[in-house]
Amino acid sequence: MVRTIAACVFLSIVVPWGTVHPDVSGRASVIDGDTIEVGESRIRLHGIDAPESEQLCRAGGTSWRCGRQASVALAGRVDGRLVVCEERGRDRYGRIVALCRADGHDLGAWLVSRGWALAYSRYSTDYATEEASARAARRGVWRGEFVPPWDWRSGVRLPPLRHEDKRDDDSCRIKGNISRGGERIYHLPAGQYYDRTRIDPAKGERWFCTEGEARAAGWRRSRR
Repeated sequence: MVRTIAACVFLSIVVPWGTVHPDVSGRASVIDGDTIEVGESRIRLHGIDAPESEQLCRAGGTSWRCGRQASVALAGRVDGRLVVCEERGRDRYGRIVALCRADGHDLGAWLVSRGWALAYSRYSTDYATEEASARAARRGVWRGEFVPPWDWRSGVRLPPLRHEDKRDDDSCRIKGNISRGGERIYHLPAGQYYDRTRIDPAKGERWFCTEGEARAAGWRRSRR
């Protein structure tokens, strides 16, 4: 009943129930973090809003392209899989709005639970639980600062970094790296692997100012 009510609220701004079209299914290509194409149908995923393709987020004092990362995550999820979409209506751009599944799993729920999209509460409360989980675990965009995509489209941007917020200046030179096995290791400037270590905020890596800060965040010191 909750999903039905939420869907009706969402449809109230697009089209009435009588004009809902049949389901769409097939292999999908990704347009952005919340939009796909199946055949000739462009589909906006129901109940979610992902960062825009050119949108930047911030983590560890460094900006990263969270919008593009959301698209990459969705592309990996649908790659080679049959996507089945249940149409809920049309948006103001004429796109189908649908709940879509790949291998039986709700794509919207997956994106929100991984922190690559927000629950679009203006139109639906379907994914509030998934968003709360992602926020608590600091997944995806929740690991740092970001502007909600609906505000970003209205022109809101992150404020400029203050000098004390930066993590790549002379006082914040400890590199927090994530190994291929997922282990969080920090490297000091005198360490053997310091110079060859590159920090990629999109992967959750970051700079630290002190060893205490790194340990508190869950990183351990490199043994070399």
